[in-house]
Amino acid sequence: MTFGIVIILHILVASAVTGHVLLKKSNVRAAIGWIGLVWFSPYFGAIIYAVFGINRIARRASRIRRNPEPNPDVVKLFRLETTELDEDVRTLAGVGTKATGLPLIHGNSLSMLRGGDQAYPEMLAAIANASTSIALATYIFRLDSVGRAFVDALIAAKARGVEVRVLVDGIGSGYFSSPVVRQLRGAGVPVVKFMHDWRPWRMSFINLRNHKKLLVVDGVTGFAGGLNFGIENTRIWSRKRAVMDAHFRLAGPVVSQLMISFAEDWHFATGEALEGSVWWPEINKAGTVVARGVSSGPDEDSGSIETILAAALSQAKQRIRIVTPYFLPDEQLQFAIVQAGLRGVQIDLVVPERSDHVLLDWAMGAHLAFFPMDHMCCYKTPKPFDHSKLVTVDEKWCAVGSPNWDVRSLRLNFEFLVECYDEATVKTINALIEEKIERGHLLKIDDLAIRPLAVRLRDACARLLLPYL
Repeated sequence: MTFGIVIILHILVASAVTGHVLLKKSNVRAAIGWIGLVWFSPYFGAIIYAVFGINRIARRASRIRRNPEPNPDVVKLFRLETTELDEDVRTLAGVGTKATGLPLIHGNSLSMLRGGDQAYPEMLAAIANASTSIALATYIFRLDSVGRAFVDALIAAKARGVEVRVLVDGIGSGYFSSPVVRQLRGAGVPVVKFMHDWRPWRMSFINLRNHKKLLVVDGVTGFAGGLNFGIENTRIWSRKRAVMDAHFRLAGPVVSQLMISFAEDWHFATGEALEGSVWWPEINKAGTVVARGVSSGPDEDSGSIETILAAALSQAKQRIRIVTPYFLPDEQLQFAIVQAGLRGVQIDLVVPERSDHVLLDWAMGAHLAFFPMDHMCCYKTPKPFDHSKLVTVDEKWCAVGSPNWDVRSLRLNFEFLVECYDEATVKTINALIEEKIERGHLLKIDDLAIRPLAVRLRDACARLLLPYL
């Protein structure tokens, strides 16, 4: 009798989970996998699905997220209709508008900063000169000489009456202990660990990270890119081993879209809405760059960044250039890259010869074996490690920001990207990419094929972890 009850309960539980999977999972293979797990692993499969299979981020976001609005006059004055762009990029711009719900903004300037040696002084100067507000979000915030300089600057700003908000990732900046958070809190600076919780039933969130790197000062000056806070990003640490990266200073009305991204995440984490002219001031024209800020994360079903990247690849006619520290795109982007190559588009991919994660290196080796190298030039750069994230298409469009070309960044992480429709900006970024290509070596088709069988099997096993790497 007891065994019969156990079987009946298993059927009921498995049926309930199956119904949820059928209604909520759009990926057919993922749905089949979950259904097989819950039926062939009685009770255990249902528990695993309850912990890892349900997107509670989206459910929570739908309850508490409120989209902040920048100064409406700024949006009205600097909004750019896609019909005002060159015909070659109108379709891509339209995809971005529909995917994000945000307009293209003209009247901006964008300056490239190479690594921490160029970026940190400008960021610290902006913080020192702040008069009303500072919003800072980062993934890694170390308390070394670089981190201390920023902590001291933020504390000083708070002491002189500036509104300061700091958001650090609950994993990247220390899950068990974060000296930066302790020091800021001790000085009265509002600081929060994003998605950090000790309750066992919320441990599934440990896999979801805020990977954005944003700084907005007085609502008018912004910084975005791939740079974390740590001495390893400067030549002070090591002239030969300093991590290479690209960060960007932005001015003009597009900064309000950086602020939207931060304000949404802050409200998501704390429930506090950032309102008023302190955070949403009037912004004047600062240049001629047309740009848009794009946020993406597991709370957004549209996958805005991945959608825009795929659209850019599909619209390319002449050349695509991608610089990324980790290259593990899913089927959608893989298909778009292969199709572009078959259309005759020149594709240049730049990745490190060795990244900072050996498991990712193994997985990338297996993943690249599935790309037709006769249609794509893959350049591997030697040390120092290059953490830059750059994309250009046809000399007319580029994207910079925090996302890597992997499933984690585009599906699990909260990320921020700036897309630009400006030939001068694309030319500047392409010049940097040329430098990277010159210092790299071209990966040949045979380089992957001649790997020992044991190495290929090892790399293929690492690739199975693709969604979580």
